[in-house]
Amino acid sequence: MRKKVIVFGGNGFIGSYVVQELLERGYNVVSADLNSSKYVDEQYFQKCDILDTDSVNKLIDGASIVYNFAGFANLDDAIANPIKALELNVMGNLNILEACKKHHVKRFVYASSAYAMSDKGSFYGISKLTSEKLTEEYYKKFGLEFTIVRYGSVYGERDYHNNYIYNLLKKSLETNEINHSGDGEEIREYIHAADVAKLATDLIESDEFINEHIILTGVERMQRKELFEMINEILGNTLTINLDNDGYHNHYKTTPYSFHPTRSKKLVANPYIDMGQGLLDCLKDIEDNYESN
Repeated sequence: MRKKVIVFGGNGFIGSYVVQELLERGYNVVSADLNSSKYVDEQYFQKCDILDTDSVNKLIDGASIVYNFAGFANLDDAIANPIKALELNVMGNLNILEACKKHHVKRFVYASSAYAMSDKGSFYGISKLTSEKLTEEYYKKFGLEFTIVRYGSVYGERDYHNNYIYNLLKKSLETNEINHSGDGEEIREYIHAADVAKLATDLIESDEFINEHIILTGVERMQRKELFEMINEILGNTLTINLDNDGYHNHYKTTPYSFHPTRSKKLVANPYIDMGQGLLDCLKDIEDNYESN
C-alpha cells in the first residue's frame, strides 16, 4: 500500500516541486493549499486553511508523512504584516502538529528557513524559529518524529511571487535593467527547486534524518552582483545594472546565522542543476509565457 503524504502549501513554490517529486516516486500525495496551481494537477489538490483545525484533522487522518510549507514564505511580506505572519506560521503549524499527534503520523517535516537562525530574520525568522521549537517539543512530549529543513536561496522556472531569480529575470527582460537595493556584495548559495525537492524527498526515505535539523542550500556560492553580471552576459550584455548601496537592511549580507546552540547538518545535491542551465530554463519559461499571452 502506497504511503499517504500530505503536503501543506503544496501548491506553493517549493511545495509544488516536492509534490511532483513525491508523485514520481509513487507516493499517494495530497497537496493541501488555499489556492489551486497550474503546476499541480487538480486531482491531487485539496483546498485547506491551516487555521481551520477541522479541515487539517480530516486531511491528516490516515497519513504517514506530513510536510508543512504553508504560511508566509517571504521576509518582506512578514515585515509588512507581522500579525498574519505569526498567526499562519506559528498557529497554523501548531494546528498541523496537533493533528499529526492525534493521528499518529510517522514523520513531520517542517519547512523552516535560514532566517530562523538570524538576527536579520525579523518577524519571519521569529515565526520560523518558534515553530521549530514547537516541533521539537512535540517530539519531546508526544514522540512525534520530525525533520526540520532550513532552506536557503531557492530558485526555479516557475512563476511564483517568492521566486526571486525568476522575477528578477522577468523584470530585466521587460525593462532592460536590474535594480538592486544593495551594494551587490551579498553572498548567496543558490539551489534549484528541483534539487531541493529530491533532497526533501530523500529525507523521508532514510532514518538518518529523524529528529535532525537539515540545511538545504546550493554549492553555487556567489555575490549578487556576480549573478547580475551572469544574467547580463546570457542576455547579450543588454542590461543596465543599478546598485542602490542602501545597505539592504532587511536581509543578511554574508551569512544568515547568528550564534545559537542548535546544530544542523548541511545536505547538498549531487548531481545538481547548474546555475547557468537553471537561468536558461527560467528564461525559456518566461518567453513561453509571453508567447502564450
